[in-house]
Amino acid sequence: MMLLGISAAHPAWNNPYPSQEAGANVMYSSFKERPKHLDPARAYSADEYSFIAQIYEPPLQYHFLRRPYELIPLTARGMPSIRYLDRNQVELANGAATAAIAFSVYEVTINSGIQYQPHPALARDSDGLYRYHQLTEEQVSGVYKLSDLTYSGTRELTAYDYVYQIKRIADPAGHSPIASLMARYIVGFDQFSEVIKTARREAGKAFIDLREYPLSGVSAVDRYTYRVLIKGKYPQFLFWLAMPFFAPMPWEAEKFYAQPGLSEKNITLDWYPVGTGPFYLAENNPNLRMVLVRNPNFHGETYPSDGAAEDKAAGLLQDAGGALPFIDRAVFSLEKEAIPRWNKFLQGYFDDSGISSDSFDQAVRFNAQGDATVTEQMQSKGINLSTAVDLSIYYMGFNMLDDVIGGNGDRARKLRRAIAIAVDFEEFISIFANGRGIPAQGPIPPGIFGARTGRDAINPYVYDWVDGRPKRKSIGSALRLMREAGFVGGVDTNSGIPLSLHFEAVARGPDDQARLNWMRKQFDKLGIQLIVRSTDYNRFRDKMLKGTGQIFFWGWNADYPDPENFLFLLYGPDAKAIHNGENASNYQNPDFDSLFEKMKNMDNSPRRQALIDRMIDIVRRDSPWIWGFHPKSFSLHHGWLRNVKPNLMANNTLKYNRINAEQRRISRQSWNRPVWWPLVAAVALLSISMIPAVVSFRRRQRRAAL
Repeated sequence: MMLLGISAAHPAWNNPYPSQEAGANVMYSSFKERPKHLDPARAYSADEYSFIAQIYEPPLQYHFLRRPYELIPLTARGMPSIRYLDRNQVELANGAATAAIAFSVYEVTINSGIQYQPHPALARDSDGLYRYHQLTEEQVSGVYKLSDLTYSGTRELTAYDYVYQIKRIADPAGHSPIASLMARYIVGFDQFSEVIKTARREAGKAFIDLREYPLSGVSAVDRYTYRVLIKGKYPQFLFWLAMPFFAPMPWEAEKFYAQPGLSEKNITLDWYPVGTGPFYLAENNPNLRMVLVRNPNFHGETYPSDGAAEDKAAGLLQDAGGALPFIDRAVFSLEKEAIPRWNKFLQGYFDDSGISSDSFDQAVRFNAQGDATVTEQMQSKGINLSTAVDLSIYYMGFNMLDDVIGGNGDRARKLRRAIAIAVDFEEFISIFANGRGIPAQGPIPPGIFGARTGRDAINPYVYDWVDGRPKRKSIGSALRLMREAGFVGGVDTNSGIPLSLHFEAVARGPDDQARLNWMRKQFDKLGIQLIVRSTDYNRFRDKMLKGTGQIFFWGWNADYPDPENFLFLLYGPDAKAIHNGENASNYQNPDFDSLFEKMKNMDNSPRRQALIDRMIDIVRRDSPWIWGFHPKSFSLHHGWLRNVKPNLMANNTLKYNRINAEQRRISRQSWNRPVWWPLVAAVALLSISMIPAVVSFRRRQRRAAL
């Protein structure tokens, strides 16, 4: 009876959270390693954005439900106005030719009344003076985390804060990863950087107030409006205005964090962000957990009221018009290992989960049509699967500067095409990605303007269209190309030397070795010996930068949903070994480059599509890449987590999630009841095993008494 009483009182002894949180409006998830940067000027990876995008608010955001992806205002009152100027900065009429546009003026007006989260940097005393901008050495010695400072404050968001953040991107001390790109477009960016570099050299470690230094291309018109002057026409700038790089930064935050002694205690902007978003970072303990809490000063936002028919059918419009955010807190626990993370998800202690290769078969099955669904075990727990083709590509690149595999000659081109046929990425996706991907037919992923569908999408140099779907050409076709290129059985007919090629690999463990063995077998089909040169990532990047590699495997994630963001990876002036750009294959084709320059700053239109089609035809013919595959995201979430829809461009989606905490509490209790019978059985067996000893002891006692 006592055991049963204990069971009823403690239905889940493995619960990692406090018992008082059982019915709380809290979302639970996990992370694998500490995000390196939480400063929006420096952060540029998915693990960093999963936190800071909930905290910082650029002027624009992506609509949560609409597809194709659509930009909408966030803190802005409306979409930015755009005006075009000639070289004398005289305004041009609408529809002016791109060649006539010397400058573009982006004007953004933000909403009034938006407040920052509570933060010590904004705290003032009764005289209006900042409490913590002149900390003494003694005060700093008593501060170990931000919450050790008693007071916090807030103030209204202004246009000046957006201007200040753009200056932070241009500040060389910030090491912003997009500084070199923005220098191409924002007027006066380079000059400002040089001025600040000089000012910092003269000031030493003293705080530099960027407000005191003008940036000619960026200015505040008034308290709520600012302008950015762009060189030429660059429509992609709108996409940048939806990224945390262009979120506002109060000058007070930089002033506060620049004080001596704070950085040594990790009291920095990289550790404690300050924003206007729906959440703020209340706890940053990356060796244990990170906690986002509802911002009490949040200006308010509502759940979208429109979406596709399938969104309504999936229940994604049930909360239409509801006040955001829906949850009070989000707790992210550190889980480095896949198995513990997976088990906690199955126990109901994480609300969502990715799917590792080890647990894939347990979670996902493919039906006769090839569509992914959850297994019966997952269905029984009410677990749902979300999938989406990522706006990214993994490709195998050829160094076009190489004497054997590179160049625009017909011999090397046919050799590259033969290899492209032989390397079976359908098989790769099946073996190494659990089917989570689709073979790429070119550089542009599905869902981005310029990507074709159906028969128009296939790469005719690698695939045939058979029975309504693409089919990879036969090895016979590849061997025929090899013969035409002068390689019979993998032997160079001119020199009689067997062909061997080098693959630059970043190999870390057994899984990597399996992939490399698979890769060798693909080249074996053509009689080519593939020599793997393993190295670490830094050495690999050095080879790419110097152009000394031959064949490599790399990938790219979209910064924004525009074809320019993928096609520039093949643009000659961006060749990595020549210009330190992102064109890692060092591909250069004058026709492609000319078309790219016409296409890159055009608005989406049939004319732009026609240019893209011609560019794709050129690179398919030249084959500087084996196009590889576009990965698919597979994620699981429990039925009590609502409003889940993959959005591959928006990072600020936590505010849309809703939790049914009572359903979660009941499920956890049901799934994690203590199992007592093994303990009872063990006690019983122990008791039975002791009977002979007890009987023997009593006999000895009686004999001793007699």
